[in-house]
Amino acid sequence: MIRVLLVDDQALLRAGVRMIVENTEDMAVVGEADDGATATALAAETAPDVILMDIRMADVDGLEATRRIRTAQPDGPHVLILTTFDLDEYVYTALRAGASGFLLKDTLAADLLSAIRVVARGDAIVAPSVTRRLIERHIGQSGDPLPRSSTDLDVLTDRERDVLALIARGLSNAEIAGRLYLTEGTVKGYVSRVLAKLGLRDRVQAVIFSYECGLVRLGS
Repeated sequence: MIRVLLVDDQALLRAGVRMIVENTEDMAVVGEADDGATATALAAETAPDVILMDIRMADVDGLEATRRIRTAQPDGPHVLILTTFDLDEYVYTALRAGASGFLLKDTLAADLLSAIRVVARGDAIVAPSVTRRLIERHIGQSGDPLPRSSTDLDVLTDRERDVLALIARGLSNAEIAGRLYLTEGTVKGYVSRVLAKLGLRDRVQAVIFSYECGLVRLGS
C-alpha cells in the first residue's frame, strides 16, 4: 500500500485528488495539509511514501517544506511538486531541495496514479529532457552563482563523465548504449555508479548536477 500525503491550500483540489487516490487498491491518503508547516509535521507523524506538494502556500511554502522534510528524513518521503501549466519558476529550486519531480495540476487521473507509483519505487517522474529545459530557463534568467564546481567531477572516470553528460542531454539508457557502443546493462551499471559516487538520488538530480558543475552548457 502506497501511503500518500496531500499538501495544497485549495481544499477542492485536495478533495479531488483524495477521491482519485482512494479509488485504487494500492494507495491510501494518510493526511492532508494546507501549508508547509503542517505538511512537515504530518510527514514525520504519518510516514507517507509520497507527498504531493503545492508550491505557493501561505506562511511556509512548498519549497521550504520540501527542504525541511528532505533534511529531516533523507531516506523518507518522496516529494512530487504540484505546479501550474506554465511551469512555476520555483520548480528548479524544489528539485534542488530534493523533490523527485513535478506534476501539472491538470494532470489526468491515470497519469497522476502512474506518477505516484513511479516515485514510490524511488524513481524520478520528470523526463530528463523536460528537466533540462526547466534548468536552462532558470539558469538563463538567474544571476546567482552555481553551487557546484568542475572539481566535483574528479571522482568520476572518463567513461562515467561521458555517461553523465548524455544523461544530462536527456538520453535513455538504450540511447546511451547506442551512442557509446555499450550494452544497455553496462550503461545501467555506469548510471548506478555515477549516482552513488556523486551522492545523487536519481537522474533528475544528475541533470541538475551536470549543469551546475559546467559539464553541460546552456544550449548544448
